[in-house]
Formats: sequence, C-alpha cells, structure tokens
Amino acid sequence: MAEAQTEGQVPVTVLTGYLGAGKTTLLNRILSENHGRKYAVVINEFGELGVDNDLVVDSDEEVFEMNNGCICCTVRGDLIRIVGGLMKRADKFDGIIIETTGLANPAPVAQTFFVDEGVRARTRLDAIVTVVDAKHLPQRLADSHEAADQIAFADVIVLNKTDLVSPAELEAVEAQIRAINRFAVIHRTTRAALPIGQILNQGAFSLDRVLENDPDFLTDDEHEHNEDVSSMSFELDAPIDPERFNAWIGALLAEKGQDLLRTKGILAYAGEDRRFAFQAVHMIADGDFIGPWKEGVPRRSRLVFIGRNLNRPQLRRGFESCQAG
Repeated sequence: MAEAQTEGQVPVTVLTGYLGAGKTTLLNRILSENHGRKYAVVINEFGELGVDNDLVVDSDEEVFEMNNGCICCTVRGDLIRIVGGLMKRADKFDGIIIETTGLANPAPVAQTFFVDEGVRARTRLDAIVTVVDAKHLPQRLADSHEAADQIAFADVIVLNKTDLVSPAELEAVEAQIRAINRFAVIHRTTRAALPIGQILNQGAFSLDRVLENDPDFLTDDEHEHNEDVSSMSFELDAPIDPERFNAWIGALLAEKGQDLLRTKGILAYAGEDRRFAFQAVHMIADGDFIGPWKEGVPRRSRLVFIGRNLNRPQLRRGFESCQAG
C-alpha cells in the first residue's frame, strides 16, 4: 500500500466473481500468457471435493487448492497458513493470485492482508478483480446480494461475455455496475480476453496509481442511486487533523462497519508534506504515508465510501469536522 513498504513485498491479486462469470477462464489466460513471470495460485472452491484445480491449465505455477469451505468464512486460517508458507520462498515467484469461490464475499479475504501481521509485512494487496457476466448480471443482482458485494469491492471489473448481449443491453449493464461502484476500472471482454498488464500489478488497492493518473478521480459529484449498494465521495481543501480523523472514522466504522463495504482515500494532514492513504474493509482499517505531494498538485483530501444505507449529509458533516482548526 505504501511506497515505503512495497519493496520486498509480494503483490496479491484477489480474483472474484459470481458463479459462471468466467474466473477460471481468466485465470487460465493469465497462466497461459507468455509474460515471463511466475505466480503462486490459491484456488478456493466450496464443497468437500475440489474440481477447480483440475479445470486450471497445466502450468509451472504453484497451485494450492483450498476446499471444505468458503475462503471468506471457514478457512481464513488456511489462507494465512498457505500465504505464510509461500513467503518462505517468495523469491521463486512474482505474485500471488487468489481465486475465490463464486459465492464468496471478498471482504474477509482482503481483511486477511490487514489483520495478520506476518502476512501484512510480506505481502501487498494489489487489487480485487471481479469478473461479471454481462448476460446474467441483472438477474444476479435481483436474486443475490453477493453479486453486488463483489462489484462493490472491486478495483478492476472484467465485464465478460459482452458478445452475448446487444449494445443497448451492455450499456444498461454497465450503468448498473456504475450505480454500485463508479470508481472501479471496467474492461469489456469476450471469453475473458484481456492483457495481463490490465489485471496484475495494478497498485489499485491504495488509489495512489489512479490519483496520479487522474487527480480529479475522487470528486464529489452526484452518483446514480442503487437500492442496495451505492458509492459516494467527498473532498476537502483544508488540511485534516489526524487525531480528529482517527476518532471520527474509528467511531463510524465501529457503528456502521457492516454497511461500509469499502472506504478509501488520500488525506492531506496538517503540517505533513506526505500524502496519507487510508482504506478500510468493513471495520478493519489500515493506512500509511505514500510519498510527497507532487509539485503543482493541490493538497486536497478525498474520501470514498461504497456500501449500503449511506447517509450523504451525515458523512459529509463528519468528514468536515476533521478539518484542522
């Protein structure tokens, strides 16, 4: 997450998406592409007998299958153990890819890279990549909250099977995605055909790369409303008092953490020349300085919330109360 921490840390990509969206197809493309890199792959499947491992193409990659439960609930300890074991020979690969079961909520997976000190010290959560089925997404959003959650947590969205819908249907589906998460990068694909450079090593989870490319990325404009999950952002020109911010965000996450799927932002602390990157998954929060403000770039604090039952005036007032006096 932080520039000072990335050296020696192994990037981790969490690959998620609803059942049948095309996760394994995308994973096979990554493993088959002639990119000259080596990845450790952790595959999670719900059920006692695992078959996903057999569906993944033969490759030189290390494949670890986790079954007997969903990665987001019963086997976090296994995930920590596997990642910990991988770290003992981290020099043998360039990154870790975790493919979750189609019914998984990505949040506890992401939290693993915050809550375990050993894992946190040796790895860097690079991005959550969600594969979406363009043909069936409207139905999935109607009958499954997991589909909306997977989109809400995403840093990168692979909008797959675009050949199965009309241009008008595709635009409508993308509008549904944007209503849930208007901050993720969306790639339209057929058969999950996407260059590896648009999936791995994105540095997307910290927002830093995105803000460098587009300083106005987090603007407080109006967003499309979704009955279930929505996103909104806030911006302040005045410096932030770190103690006030920590007190406010701590209380907010403690009270509303179940509804706050993702919180992330870049903060300008009073008397500090470095940018502070903050992010949280539900009630688990993390943050660190990510280098100096660039010459000519306004020192604005920007904060994003993605979740349910978001109260815009309340969040705005809370954030404004964090300004240095």
